[in-house]
Amino acid sequence: MDMKFCPWCGEGLVTVQIAGKPRLSCASKTCEYVLWNNPIPVVAAITELDGNVVLARNKEWPEKMFGLITGFLERGETPHEGVLREVKEELGLEGKIESFVGYYSFFQMNQLILAFHIKAEGEIIIGEELDEIKLIRPEKLRPWRFGTGLAIKDWLETRKAQA
Repeated sequence: MDMKFCPWCGEGLVTVQIAGKPRLSCASKTCEYVLWNNPIPVVAAITELDGNVVLARNKEWPEKMFGLITGFLERGETPHEGVLREVKEELGLEGKIESFVGYYSFFQMNQLILAFHIKAEGEIIIGEELDEIKLIRPEKLRPWRFGTGLAIKDWLETRKAQA
């Protein structure tokens, strides 16, 4: 993170040791600001539509990179509300939460992913953040080794165990 000044008082930030970890803290003796840099909660939807899983490519991603529908929680929003909102915003679909898949630390992005299996209905209308989507049969889906790919792996294993 490139913060140089305290957002509370404007004084410079310095690195101090707090509980054995380096933290940015306000240099002022009268200000108590500390940048804790806690993980950001992100919701992820394994969106199932007509038996297929929807994978999406964000406009800012490389051409062959696809992932789940994801988004940040908004203030005052529960994870359940947030994941259904993201499915509606990004795909134009109404969704119903089938299950909570799990939580996953995504250290590279300083995020905590809360993943849900969503059954959706309607006709896909791609939102402004997305460039394209793919519909993949679950048996053809191959999880990746980081981020939301770990949720797909767990979901596929649970699906297989229940079959």
